[in-house]
Amino acid sequence: MDHKKYRGIGAGVVLAAWLALTLCAWFAPAKQTSEAERRPLEQLPSLSWQSLLNTDFMKKFESYTLDQFPLRDGFRTIKALFHNYGLLQKDNNGIYIADGFAAKLEHSLNASAVTGATDRFNRLYETYLKESGCNIFVSIVPDKGYYLAEANGYPTLDYGQLFAQVQENMPWAEYIDLTGSLRAEDYYFTDTHWRQEKLIPVAQKLAQAMGVKLPGMDSFRVTALERPFYGVYYGQAALPMPSETMYILQSDVLDGCIVSGYDTMGRPTTMQVYNEADLSSADLYDIFLSGVEGYLTIENPAAQTDRELVIFRDSFGSSLAPLLVQSYAKITLVDIRYMRMDMLKMLMAFEDQDVLFLYSTLVLNNADAFQTA
Repeated sequence: MDHKKYRGIGAGVVLAAWLALTLCAWFAPAKQTSEAERRPLEQLPSLSWQSLLNTDFMKKFESYTLDQFPLRDGFRTIKALFHNYGLLQKDNNGIYIADGFAAKLEHSLNASAVTGATDRFNRLYETYLKESGCNIFVSIVPDKGYYLAEANGYPTLDYGQLFAQVQENMPWAEYIDLTGSLRAEDYYFTDTHWRQEKLIPVAQKLAQAMGVKLPGMDSFRVTALERPFYGVYYGQAALPMPSETMYILQSDVLDGCIVSGYDTMGRPTTMQVYNEADLSSADLYDIFLSGVEGYLTIENPAAQTDRELVIFRDSFGSSLAPLLVQSYAKITLVDIRYMRMDMLKMLMAFEDQDVLFLYSTLVLNNADAFQTA
């Protein structure tokens, strides 16, 4: 056997592969975003004497080469499989798999982040709600780790302390505990969010606490979306996981609702509760009230009451709000992560509404969540 010949062939294959990857790295057009990770990718930085002297160019160039490396997603999957099954590591990129669910490691309480969030809520209260006559409530959506982490041997943050801190910092709001109304199965396997078709017990718990009646599951039509759903953890974990089916709850009442908001130019717009145009969005969860919106209203012409509800919320509120519509003439959703609080005085007046602060532990425990002044 000619060993030199085979070594030469092997070296040639390696050299050809290296050359192909190099050419792709240098001449292939840069991608703007990673669909798998749902984040913008680093672009080629501009070169200047100042960026060379302060090393900014090299730092950004390193990030650029990592983000734009050819076949990057495939190599990420190989790395994740090696870490999980070769090195037997229990997580990859901070994402772990337990009982078939992908979840994010949240192993420490960021008390300062929670205080920062509740300070914002206190400003809202002092500015708009203190003299409004509104009935004010606060509720926290636990992330999947609340039900998965400790039971599967993963570190977990002190949820009890987080819940207590929010209640202590918001004494003017009645607390509604949702932990007993949820299970791990009520969340998507590959995503952060909860499943709308599982939320009737949550909606009824909130409605009961706020003093309104809510119809049960039999008043909705369960509709499966044709497009398969891959959640945010699917890309972050870089592990092969099956797609999921997303379901939405429809009704004649929801079909007749009027959803209003503003476009990026500040012009009034109307949309549907479930916008079919968002079926092509990078994130299928945008089907619920068109995803990220700073300010929205849902008006219910078929309402048997004149009560109104205001929800200060994160993305979890998008799939929950439609389930509460039948109990209110109008629901206003406000996401202060994407709009200035001082804009509220130009958009609405607070007077005798029900007001619900509904935020997930993932947002409350994130120091960067509330950046808008």
